[in-house]
Amino acid sequence: ACTGIENIDEAITLLEQNNWDLVAAINGVIPQENGILQSEYGGETLQGPAYGPTSHSTAASSAASSSSAFRHVVPSRQIVERQPRMLDFRVEYRDRNVDVVLEDSSAVGDIKHILENELQIPASKMLLKGWKTGDVDDSTVLKTLHLPKNNSLYVLTPDLPPPSSSHSGALQESLNQNFMLIVTHREVQREYNLNFSGSSTIQEVKRNVYDLTSIPVRHQLWEGWPPSATDDSMTLAVSGVSFPCHRLTVGRRSSPVQTREQSEEQCTDVHMVSDSDGDDFEDATEFGVDDGEMFGVASSALRKSPMMPENAENEGDALLQFTAEFSSRYGDCHPVYFIGSLEAAFQEAFYGKARDRKLLAIYLHHDESVLTNVFCSQMLCAESIVSYLSQNFITWAWDMTKEANRARFLTMCTRHFGSVVAQTIRTQKTDQFPLFLIIMGKRSSNEVLNVIQGNTTVDELMMRLMAAMEIFSAQQQEDIKDEDEREARENVKREQDEAYRISLEADRAKREAQEREMAEQFRLEQIRKEQEEEREAIRLSLEQSLPPEPKEESTESVSKLRIRTPSGEFFERRFLASSKLQVVFDFVASKGYPWEEYKLLGTFPRRDVTQLDPNKSLLEVKLYPQETLFLEAKE
Repeated sequence: ACTGIENIDEAITLLEQNNWDLVAAINGVIPQENGILQSEYGGETLQGPAYGPTSHSTAASSAASSSSAFRHVVPSRQIVERQPRMLDFRVEYRDRNVDVVLEDSSAVGDIKHILENELQIPASKMLLKGWKTGDVDDSTVLKTLHLPKNNSLYVLTPDLPPPSSSHSGALQESLNQNFMLIVTHREVQREYNLNFSGSSTIQEVKRNVYDLTSIPVRHQLWEGWPPSATDDSMTLAVSGVSFPCHRLTVGRRSSPVQTREQSEEQCTDVHMVSDSDGDDFEDATEFGVDDGEMFGVASSALRKSPMMPENAENEGDALLQFTAEFSSRYGDCHPVYFIGSLEAAFQEAFYGKARDRKLLAIYLHHDESVLTNVFCSQMLCAESIVSYLSQNFITWAWDMTKEANRARFLTMCTRHFGSVVAQTIRTQKTDQFPLFLIIMGKRSSNEVLNVIQGNTTVDELMMRLMAAMEIFSAQQQEDIKDEDEREARENVKREQDEAYRISLEADRAKREAQEREMAEQFRLEQIRKEQEEEREAIRLSLEQSLPPEPKEESTESVSKLRIRTPSGEFFERRFLASSKLQVVFDFVASKGYPWEEYKLLGTFPRRDVTQLDPNKSLLEVKLYPQETLFLEAKE
């Protein structure tokens, strides 16, 4: 805006020559010997000191060193007329792309008139979409939209019938399809599954990835885009990405500050490195300076959107917008803000293992404070502060600008920290913001160690962070000791419980084995008793069924048998010679020696009587008039 330089490479080279001192770089291009330049804002004159003190020799040497690389600078006291700013538009309509170049003093309707001649579509039938500030009307002046140099728009014609060609039908179908892009963040090895419609542009994809990874579009290094994706304004439907799923890898370029030759070399492959002409360079806040602040205009008037939406239903979504807006204003070197509710931040910081716990830093932002821009750009974005916070703190943020968000945070503060802390924050004036709260989790409550106001320096902020860290480290060591002792006690108790459980299992197994053995013995005893009872019943039955023993003086032929048992005992009985051999078997069985288990052996000659026919008489089997027999158990 000061120098009229629109080439980003030239601007970066000039900043590098002046060690990234913005004031010196501007003075190097616009010599301040006479200290007067004509401003385009309200006809005021900008005195040389308004840009910051610089020596005449520095300005002169800078001007001499850059005179060959930049356009001729007007002599002192000469009015610097503002050159018209040209804006480039690439307008997509169905299968056509139209390039339009206009001055920023033109209106939106002028774009439609040019498109009317190119596309042969009445301007009244066109809906021009893709504006980053929402829908605009035909009378809107382009300058008031604060557009970047390169812009992508698209035309919708809902009142016109779609083309009937098969190619247009296939393209329309692709525009309506949903593509899943699996994006791998190389540095952290994290994978994101992102769904986009076919009408989404590559630039929109890269901006969404910026919200997730905090890598600005111009610092993104991509792998995986198809060769046909030659322009970030192309839609996914025509870019050649695989449907329905396509894999990509994104990382950060190794150095954010490059020489012009390195930048040109790295940007030769448009598929690997994002176009540096994107609107990321349009916001000077990336270098820690707000362009509204430079010209005495209220910075809040130039910001496109608030840090946080008012009455956001989900704290995580509010923090996502906060992070994206913070990055767009102050650059990507800033603390990593925890995305989630304050309760989730407590869980992450305080309720893990003692060795993994961290302090919680709550950053309270306020856009209307005069200290906010300096605190954010010079304190929070300092590399030493960012590194120290990321190593030792969980950082959570909230925007106190809107009254609804302020009341919501005070309610959360009362619930978690008590009314005293909430009242302390409530009484803080706007110009005392932003605030930085350092919270340490304790066993029963959360303690606010420090409340740091915005009127501080980097060194003071670092000292207060380190002081809080010392207090936390002492408490953490005690917690680690208590946790180790508790774990040791729990381990001993677990070992004792395990030994007791094993002992109980062994006792129970032993008892069950004894019970099974006793049950088996009882069962066998029952079987034995039943068998004995059964044998006794059979014996009694046989004994009762035997014919009476004949007397010695009987007139009939009588056979006298003497039987020896296996135990050596003898028993005798008389039988009629006409009695069947079965009667002898029944007699022996009635004495407890059933013929199924024992055999009856004769002596002379030795023979097995049980093998003889039991229906024959004793006389027939020659057991008459007397005989001695032996009982022998069968094998």
